[in-house]
Amino acid sequence: MTGTFTLGPGAGRIMLKTGRVGVAARAGHDLAIEVTSWSARVEVPAEDAGGVTAATVSADLDLGSLAVREGTGGVKPLTDSDRADIKKTIGGILGDGTATFTSSRIIRIGATGGAIEGTLTLGGKTQPVRLQVSESAPGHYRGTATILQSAFGIKPYTGLFGALKLKDEVGVEFEVDLGRAQPA
Repeated sequence: MTGTFTLGPGAGRIMLKTGRVGVAARAGHDLAIEVTSWSARVEVPAEDAGGVTAATVSADLDLGSLAVREGTGGVKPLTDSDRADIKKTIGGILGDGTATFTSSRIIRIGATGGAIEGTLTLGGKTQPVRLQVSESAPGHYRGTATILQSAFGIKPYTGLFGALKLKDEVGVEFEVDLGRAQPA
């Protein structure tokens, strides 16, 4: 599929997945947090030889739009009040700015897989990121990456006097359908 595509929540979904560690990890929740406001631009020219494409991807994620969708584990179920407290805590840690991703290289591996290498800028710090991507149907892509909070100068959240800690690793999962993209 070639062309220029403008994507947002109507064409896909971006989720962040957190985990917990520490003596009191059982008390906390592993969270699924959705980025509800984002935009991306994908430009796909014809593929070059060798599986490397000249395609480019750029994305802006509104950090103020993070919404807790699910909390698994924990001693008790996650309540609406818990979700509001978590959102407030996230806002205090990340602020309400924007995280940006810009690709530097896209590698096609086989007929339906590959990787997108690029940089992620978060909180004024930029780090390399590699997204593993698969094409589950024509124009429909899924991908994953792992981000280390500490690489961006973020100290993972701790609670209960340090007995409950958020893992440094945050999983990023996305799914987009180029067929639902807006005209570029």
